[in-house]
Amino acid sequence: MYQKDFSISTSGQGLIEITNQIEEIVAQSSTDQGLCNVFIQHTSASLLIQENASPDVLTDLNNFFKELVPESGSYLHTLEGVDDMPAHIKNTLTLSSLLIPVKNKSLDLGTWQGIFLFEHRHSKFKRQVNVSVFN
Repeated sequence: MYQKDFSISTSGQGLIEITNQIEEIVAQSSTDQGLCNVFIQHTSASLLIQENASPDVLTDLNNFFKELVPESGSYLHTLEGVDDMPAHIKNTLTLSSLLIPVKNKSLDLGTWQGIFLFEHRHSKFKRQVNVSVFN
């Protein structure tokens, strides 16, 4: 197994593609075939595999989740801001980890697939991501 962490600085709600950072770690692992696990160490951001060709897809996803989980809900947990509890709910509806096949020393993603960090908070954060590559 090969394991490496990296951080991503976010600047508010939205999706940030992190495919290249993960591909670099897979290449460093020297794994020809295996699995890559990507894990985000937070409960108010998440991970997605999604289309990386059209930016409209990312905008539509972000807008959909804003409508699905409004910040105007009657939440008990408001200590960290009005966007915090909705961020936890969005994290619950998406994923904290992804498992991706490794084939020919590369992530075996589809043609239009990319890996995204989905920031659910308005503020800037430094998000920690763990990548583990298994033979």
